[in-house]
Amino acid sequence: MKLSRKNGLRASAIGALVVSGALVLSACGSDNNTATPDKKDGASTSAAASNIACEGAKGQLLAAGSSAQKNAMDLWVKNFQAACSGVEINYQAIGSGGGITKFNQGQVAFAGSDSALKDEEVAESQKICKTGKGVNLPMVGGPIAIGYKLEGVDNLVLDASAIAKIFDNKITKWNDPAIAKLNPGAKLPDSTIQAFHRSDESGTTQNLGKYLSTAAAADWKHDPKSKSWPAQGGQAANGSSGVATAVKDAEGSIGYFELSYATANKISTVSINTGAAAPVTATSENASKAIAAAKVKGTGSDLALSLDYATKAEGAYPIVLVTYEIACDKGNKAETLPTLKAFLNYTVSEEGQKVLTDAGYAPLPAEIAAKVRTIVPTLS
Repeated sequence: MKLSRKNGLRASAIGALVVSGALVLSACGSDNNTATPDKKDGASTSAAASNIACEGAKGQLLAAGSSAQKNAMDLWVKNFQAACSGVEINYQAIGSGGGITKFNQGQVAFAGSDSALKDEEVAESQKICKTGKGVNLPMVGGPIAIGYKLEGVDNLVLDASAIAKIFDNKITKWNDPAIAKLNPGAKLPDSTIQAFHRSDESGTTQNLGKYLSTAAAADWKHDPKSKSWPAQGGQAANGSSGVATAVKDAEGSIGYFELSYATANKISTVSINTGAAAPVTATSENASKAIAAAKVKGTGSDLALSLDYATKAEGAYPIVLVTYEIACDKGNKAETLPTLKAFLNYTVSEEGQKVLTDAGYAPLPAEIAAKVRTIVPTLS
């Protein structure tokens, strides 16, 4: 995202709250493309920092996980540390799987994950949380783009079946009849498709798998809960940034990553034929239409959401993710609990949500944010 567009983004932020009504992010940002305000243009950061309640926060707080929320974390950490003297928040964007592993090993106070904890991960968390368990607290969400590089083809359309077969090594040529049927008039080459996937455990991989298992059940027979890439064939790259770089550099390639990586690397993205009147492009607005229908499936303090990956609603982009902060509901370490609660209270506060526009995010919808705000103060 270009810094020159920030003023326009801020001006439209309030409108975005009303229009989207959903968890949306249009640009999560790669590890090498952090879009944060500079010193001359940091009004929103300063305003947010001045309203932060430190509430006993002190010392160092370690966290790790999702790279999808990296730019959000960069802003939150910068603001929180500026307001709370002597506090250090260290967030490592190592991927959802890595974050959950560190959390369940007691190495971090909270983890960021693009998918909710699995039952066995919740059970494992009880060893660390002692008197409680790990719970999912949603913070941001947005589209997973299918990026590609194919000379002469600027507007590629695919459906769930074609995407499943490409990533499962069952469609191997760009001029395959299934692709040609979806792209009449396009000059598709008789060349081999180079499909790239994540080499690390990833909530992005899991969300793509859930979409394919739901929308193309006959063509994708792999475990939809797997954070590791389940199919044979293809080429692997580490992290969303690695997959995006591989696609950018290789003619005839295709891969999946958060929309921001496509934007930052100027990678073309696939429009999805969902069965609606027109193919749907990967935008924050279109993802919001799919995420708006999310239902809370968690119980008690857990706010895990159920997404409709098979939506055929007009303009609803179906390949989406929600990023959660995962923490113990009870049994947190006494020395880090005040900082954990103060930091999460800030990230989900109106002030914390508003500054997300500086990194291309949109705030949580009021209903979900309100639920998170009632839970964070009860962490113990």
